[in-house]
Formats: sequence, C-alpha cells, structure tokens
Amino acid sequence: MRLCSVCPLSFVPIVCSSPLPPPQAIMSWGALYAQLGGVNKHSTSLGKIWLSVLFIFRITILVLAAESVWGDEQSDFTCNTQQPGCKNVCYDHFFPVSHIRLWCLQLIFVSTPALLVAMHVAYRKRGDKRSMLASNGTEKPSDVDMETLKRRRLPITGTLWWTYTCSLFFRLIFEGGFMYALYFVYDGFRMPRLVKCEQWPCPNKVDCFISRPTEKTIFTIFMVASSTICMVLNVAELGYLVCKALMRCTGRRRNRRLSYNHKETVARDGTALQNKKNELLLSAPSSDSSMRKTVC
Repeated sequence: MRLCSVCPLSFVPIVCSSPLPPPQAIMSWGALYAQLGGVNKHSTSLGKIWLSVLFIFRITILVLAAESVWGDEQSDFTCNTQQPGCKNVCYDHFFPVSHIRLWCLQLIFVSTPALLVAMHVAYRKRGDKRSMLASNGTEKPSDVDMETLKRRRLPITGTLWWTYTCSLFFRLIFEGGFMYALYFVYDGFRMPRLVKCEQWPCPNKVDCFISRPTEKTIFTIFMVASSTICMVLNVAELGYLVCKALMRCTGRRRNRRLSYNHKETVARDGTALQNKKNELLLSAPSSDSSMRKTVC
C-alpha cells in the first residue's frame, strides 16, 4: 500500500491499492527485446540465431542467476585484518569493475548497432509511405496497403546492406573489446579463492577471501563462451552477406555481358543479311542482260 495524495478538506491521506512498480518494470530487458524484434524480421537466419543466443543464454542467465551470485560480492569479501579501510581498498584493487556491470555495459554496446539497423528500416518505410501517399494523390491509401507496407520485409541490399554490415563489424569490435577488458582487468577468467593484498592502509600483506569462487568461475566461463558463440555467428553472417553481394555483382556482370553479346550477334546477323541482299540486287541486272543476248 502506498500514499497517493491528501484530501484537501480533511487532510486525510488517500491510500492507493496498487503498489509502486518495481524498478525492473520501469527499465527491463523486455523493452530492449521489443526494439530488437523489429530488426529480427529483416535479419538473416544467422541474425535470428544470434538474437536468440543473446537473450536466452546471456540476458536471461544474467538477470536470473548471475545477479544473485554476485549480489554478496563486497559484503562477503573478507580479509584477516581489522585495519579500517583495508578491506575496501583491497576490494577496489581486485574488483575495479563488477562483473555484472561490465556484462550489462557489454550487452548495451553490442545491441546498439542493431538499433541503428532498426532506425534505417524505419526511415526506409517512412519514405515508402510518403511515396505511396504522393502516388495516390488526394485518395487516402487503404488500411490493407498500410498494413502490408508495415509488415513488408526489406531486402538487405543497397544502403541497408552497408548499414547491416557495419553493425556486424561494430558488434565484433565491442564483443572482442569487452572480452579483452574482462581478461585484462581480472587477470584471466578464473576466480581465485585467496588473494594477497599489500595496498595502503593495510599494515602488511593481507589475505583476502572471495565468496563463491567456483560458482563465479563457472558463470564467467559460460558468459565468455556465449560471447564467443555470438562472435562466431557475427563472422559467419558477415561472410554470408559479403558472398551474397559478390554473387549479385557477378550475376549482374554476366547479364550485362550476355546482353552485350546478344546485341553484337543481332548486329552481325543484320549486317550479313544486308550484305546478302546487296549481292542479290547487284547480280540481278547481269542476269537480265544475259537473257536479252540469248533472245537476240
């Protein structure tokens, strides 16, 4: 129950029956999935697999399991000293950035290029809508035409091909950069049970113990493996798009060459036919004169 307002006459607080929404309802991963779902309709099969891996194996595990494992990270980080400030300094030295926050930042950066593709698709569809309205003139397009335009899948060609390819390239850069940052900051993907700290104001070398090191190591390796799978899918999709573009260019060149050869053949046949007609016309007078001589 929560306080909504106060009655202006009796100054009696009015209590609302509905509780405040949790913070997760305000900013949820479902909103991100709703935005990326529009991109999924215009993606290739590999892109759809990438989105499934992103949400099932990374975001779901991060929200449901990993946050509970790292929830007691600082509170259960213990050191064998009572020196004030030593525990906080040692924790900041070994964990400058939390795994959870680093992974959340990685997912945001990896998902941003896909949102650029969604913006490009929305821009193209808005242009198609304007063209439809201009072609109809004063007549308003029907709801069926507008729904068809909304649900139409755009082919990955032209400028959309460049936007999609650049988004894949930036995804690879962000994935590789964050994996390197995770390895560099924590000196590997394995979580140790015991760390030695000599930071000030610790009086000497202090032993500090990390809670749930095995469980954290398993989750770290799982998230790194999921990132690697996403990188492999991005590389495969990038190669697929490049090969498909090369095949289209080769097909267009072959069609142009065939049309050029066809025109040359037609022109050559026309020239040969005209030459034959000219020969027949030139030989006709000589045959007439020979017939006259025979008659005489």
